[in-house]
Amino acid sequence: MNNKKTIVSSVAILAVLLAAALTAYASGSEPATKAAADFSVAEAEKAKAAAELKLAEAEAAKAAAEIKVAEAKSAKAAAEVSVSKAKEASEKASQNSLYQYSTINALMQGQFDGEKTLREVAEHGDTGLGTFNGVDGELTQVNGKFYRFDNEGHFYQVDEKEKTPFVSTVNFQTDKTIEVGQIDTFEGLTKILSTEITKKNNFYAFKVHGTLNYLKVRSEPKQNKPYPTLPKVLEKQSVWEYQNVTGTLVVFYTPNYAAMLNVPGFHAHFVSDDKKIGGHVLNLKMGSGTAQIDAIDKLQVELPQSQEFHDTDLTQVNPADVHQVETDH
Repeated sequence: MNNKKTIVSSVAILAVLLAAALTAYASGSEPATKAAADFSVAEAEKAKAAAELKLAEAEAAKAAAEIKVAEAKSAKAAAEVSVSKAKEASEKASQNSLYQYSTINALMQGQFDGEKTLREVAEHGDTGLGTFNGVDGELTQVNGKFYRFDNEGHFYQVDEKEKTPFVSTVNFQTDKTIEVGQIDTFEGLTKILSTEITKKNNFYAFKVHGTLNYLKVRSEPKQNKPYPTLPKVLEKQSVWEYQNVTGTLVVFYTPNYAAMLNVPGFHAHFVSDDKKIGGHVLNLKMGSGTAQIDAIDKLQVELPQSQEFHDTDLTQVNPADVHQVETDH
């Protein structure tokens, strides 16, 4: 505003000087008077130019200030987004909820095609078990990454674009860690873990890490439509045995009252530290290790919306049959 007043004043002075000069010239004043008038005009023009320069500087400063304001607003918006994402991540982590897509009974009856991508599954947890469409191998999720152990004995990380017909996952939260002594069978491990299940009707997740003196795992061949039942598929399962492998057992526990939803009792997959060995655990021997325990207090089940799922009688599955296909025999 001050710069604008300066320009107005300079212009007024210029007008007065010009008027005086014109008057002197018109009245035929001597050349000395005209020279003085010309000098006054020059001075006025200098004053005008200086005022215009100040105005330009002021406008440039204003533009720079507006840019800084815009940058500050942008930085504020970015910070608000970061805070929002951090809060969302914190809330997700604090929700000790088991997420499950479909049911074990649907899988048992040959419903091997799901519409749930692994990327969508990852939104609900970082530790999980399941299979892939067409039951194309055993699925294990560790530290947010998904791995397949296929029917040829190959173990590798998979793209999150892949889909699953059945999976369970949880944002693993360690409530307690225990030392695990020598174990001679998978059943021996489940007995130790059972002593830590203090909430008998809760779901549990465990991560057991150690060196296994012996490990027996399985996978199954990919199926094509029309799909058989899961027991029929597992009649042709492939089994591998290893010795002295170090890695993590991902173990889920489902109480018996939920046997129509998931594998009742303990269900375990293995991931070696070098990411070369995995699979559904049938048996093991362990010298020692540690077990992290997560008592889960929420359950979220998302059901497929296919016509096949709607039309199938899911009560026609015996829990004993589920136990049969999931254990060593």
